[in-house]
Amino acid sequence: MVRFFEVNMSRLLLGMAVVSVGMLSGCSKDDDPAKEDVPELITKATLTFTPASGTPVVVTATDPDGTGSKSIAMDGAINLAAGTAYTLSIQLINELAAPTDEEYNITAEVGREGVEHQFYFAWTNSVFSDPAGDGNVDNRNDKINYNDKDVNNLPIGLSTAWTAGTASSGTFRVLLKHQPDIKSATSTSNDGETDLSVTFDIVVK
Repeated sequence: MVRFFEVNMSRLLLGMAVVSVGMLSGCSKDDDPAKEDVPELITKATLTFTPASGTPVVVTATDPDGTGSKSIAMDGAINLAAGTAYTLSIQLINELAAPTDEEYNITAEVGREGVEHQFYFAWTNSVFSDPAGDGNVDNRNDKINYNDKDVNNLPIGLSTAWTAGTASSGTFRVLLKHQPDIKSATSTSNDGETDLSVTFDIVVK
């Protein structure tokens, strides 16, 4: 009789433990749901380089079907004047949504959710004298002149400052990363999901 009681008590305690673990797991899952990391849908990116005086330089990259099979099309190269300072502003649109829909103006969404987004930049052949180097896509700590920051005082990149170098040509890449809950002073272009990655030819004359 003693042996039978001990065996059944063991089974009872084991069953209670399994139930308890199941209840704890269920509570944990309900109380701390995984946050979705969904990239923004962008079909058109417009880059505007505005000098202190003179005509702005405007280029666009268009992807009509977003994540579909069509390729991104550039409408031309970025043509800058040597030694000239520019402010670069970036506009992002989802043309698959109606202009009255919240999903249409991705620029506003990125600004509103600045704590989740950061632009990174890369270029070749020293086409800029300021910032010098080749950008922060490969090294987070390389200099970029960000004009805008999020509530945590971290850069966003919808507005940046540039000075063209001497006459040269190369490429200019713009990379937008979506980094909910992971954007920090040390997060890099490898962290998060990619919302936008476009590369333009660039010419400095």
